[in-house]
Amino acid sequence: MGLVGLIFAAIFLVYLTVMRRIFATAVSLFLFLSLGFTSAAPALPQSGGDVFAPIAKYIQKGDSDKLSAWFANNLEIEIFGKQTDCSSIQAKQIMKNFFSQYPPKSFEIIHKSGNPPMKYAIGTLNTGSEVFRVVLLVKLQTKSSQILRIRIERSSL
Repeated sequence: MGLVGLIFAAIFLVYLTVMRRIFATAVSLFLFLSLGFTSAAPALPQSGGDVFAPIAKYIQKGDSDKLSAWFANNLEIEIFGKQTDCSSIQAKQIMKNFFSQYPPKSFEIIHKSGNPPMKYAIGTLNTGSEVFRVVLLVKLQTKSSQILRIRIERSSL
């Protein structure tokens, strides 16, 4: 394979990667918008308060066991661009591994938005040596709210 072939192959691989990310973002946005308008009555967060308060507390503590109690049966976890659709049991192990590799020092929610039953939050996770941006997508329900998506990426701060 010549130089032109290698260049073409490299460009094609970049194209596929970009298209995959665009597709994943479009699907996530579609699900967020479609699920956000399907409920006839707004659902309340657990305990009638801020649904993200206990979730933030468990992330700050690096407590994958208590955090996993909020996981939907199946959810999407994306860490450093690697997206995984997994069961709550698999997600618990993924988060346990993440917290053991990057022990949290602090976690702060910096933005919350969305309309019931779908809410999202963006937070900053500080490990002392690195800072991460964490995006959470939560479905609010009357009896229990569920985390549908967690995305963790290195912060550009």
